[in-house]
Amino acid sequence: MIPPVPPPWWLVALNGSCPRCGQGRLFSGLLKIRARCGVCDLDLGAVDSGDGPASLAVFVVGAIVVGLAFWLEFRIEPPVWVHVVIWPPVTVGLTVGLMRPLKAALVALQFQHRRREMGL
Repeated sequence: MIPPVPPPWWLVALNGSCPRCGQGRLFSGLLKIRARCGVCDLDLGAVDSGDGPASLAVFVVGAIVVGLAFWLEFRIEPPVWVHVVIWPPVTVGLTVGLMRPLKAALVALQFQHRRREMGL
């Protein structure tokens, strides 16, 4: 039997779906990866994205927030308290929002390139 073709990594990243079947959910919480896929029974316990998603999120969010803070400062010149109120929630929101798709993308890429190590 020919194994099914896995979905592309970017589709797994956007949907948060299983890297093998594309149907099951990858996450059981906000960022916690399930032990097994509920549809194809893929063992996701061997998957480890490490610090890659966090590192990439820090670089991307840092560039966005610093750019926007500079723009706001030089364009409008608000008082300092405006920066203190605006940027922490924006930074946390963007970071958490990016972590899930980045983690799913790295899990999908690991699945596609290291199947033998995952027992497939």
